[in-house]
Amino acid sequence: MYTKDEIIEEAKKLGKMMSETEQVEFFKKAEEKIHENQEIREKMASLKSLQQQAVNFQNYGKERAYKMTEEKLAKIEQELDDMPLVDQFKESQAGVNELLQMVSHAISSTVTSEIIESTGGDLMQGETGAAIRNKPNRDPDQFK
Repeated sequence: MYTKDEIIEEAKKLGKMMSETEQVEFFKKAEEKIHENQEIREKMASLKSLQQQAVNFQNYGKERAYKMTEEKLAKIEQELDDMPLVDQFKESQAGVNELLQMVSHAISSTVTSEIIESTGGDLMQGETGAAIRNKPNRDPDQFK
C-alpha cells in the first residue's frame, strides 16, 4: 500500500519529467519570444485595457460603448492570431495540454484497470468483481 504523500512525491517526479520534454521546451521558447516582442506586448496591453472597459460598459448598461469596445477587441485578437509568433505559442500550449491529458488519461485508466483486475472483475465489460458477483439473475422467468 502507498500513502497519499508517497503518491504526491511520485507525481512531483513525473511533473519534473514532463517539464523536461520537447513539448515543454518548445512552449518555454515560444513564450519567451512572445514576451520579447514589443508589438505583441502592446497589443496584449491594449486587450487587457479594452476587456476592462468592456466589463465596465456592460455593468453600467452602456450598450453602444460596449459593442464598440467588443469590435475593437475582436480586431486586436484577429491581429494577434495572424501573427506567426502567436500561432507558435498557441501550438506549443496545445502540445503541453495534450501531454497533460495523455498522462491524466493513462493514470485514470490504469487505476480503473487495477481496480477491476484486483477484484476479479471483467476488463472487457468494465465491471469490478463485486458488480459481477452481485449482478441480478437475468433469467426472464424471474420477473413472472
